[in-house]
Amino acid sequence: MKELVVISGKGGTGKTSLVAAFAALAGGKVMADADVDAADLHLILAPRVEESHGFESGRTAVIVPERCTQCGLCRELCRFEAISEAFEVDPIDCEGCGVCVYFCPEKAVDFPLNRCGDWFVSETRYGPMVHARLGIAEENSGKLVSLVRQEAKRIAEEKNLGLILTDGPPGIGCPVIAAIGGAAGLLIVTEPTVSGRHDMMRVAQLAAHFRVPAMVCVNKYDLNPEEAEGIETFARENGITVLGRIPFDPVFTRSMVVGQTIVEYDERSEAVESVRSIWKQCSEVLGL
Repeated sequence: MKELVVISGKGGTGKTSLVAAFAALAGGKVMADADVDAADLHLILAPRVEESHGFESGRTAVIVPERCTQCGLCRELCRFEAISEAFEVDPIDCEGCGVCVYFCPEKAVDFPLNRCGDWFVSETRYGPMVHARLGIAEENSGKLVSLVRQEAKRIAEEKNLGLILTDGPPGIGCPVIAAIGGAAGLLIVTEPTVSGRHDMMRVAQLAAHFRVPAMVCVNKYDLNPEEAEGIETFARENGITVLGRIPFDPVFTRSMVVGQTIVEYDERSEAVESVRSIWKQCSEVLGL
């Protein structure tokens, strides 16, 4: 079983559109949307939810009035000033450190798990898909990313599918680290701009640190051919496989508006031919 994680150093480079197109081109796969903070692969693949599960992570202190003697020790120890004079915990200010729970002499502070979001197992027109929705302003997205990947792997093993297509989160933070560990390969999607090149370089360094083989493709390359050439030169000099270029094409936007992949929407466009070529080369690199 191989896992391909499609990532980018920044949002909006087109990685989700590319994952959806790969889903239309690949056989025997499971899709996983690991961009749990802002999941959007479902907008194109229209999953039919078959299983729904709550995601619990992190804790918030709750003072039980019946047990509290208002001794004030918890207020003294709370460095986040999350406990009011009425001995009530503000859930927004509480960081879940647990110091009030540990030191309360009356054991008057409960410490329940937080429900941070939900994760789903669904069926799409291209096969099974695992995705999630993190609650507003909730933390621990890296843990939810790991859960989504683990479930996708379980389904792949159960159904004897040889590929996991993962739409990874942008950036280089905790969710990205949780998304790339153990992957067979990473495809970095970038844009031909100074910021696009800089962000691609950062995520490439992250991939090298975790020793995950990286590939790169330049989306909208024709908007700045010189910058696209600079990105490809950097990639080659650093042992990153260059899979190709995708031209700017409104077909990406038009296909998203109607909830289709670009392969479904217009098989003959130049952009689709570029995506087909990139998928073919990516398959060869992964040994699919």
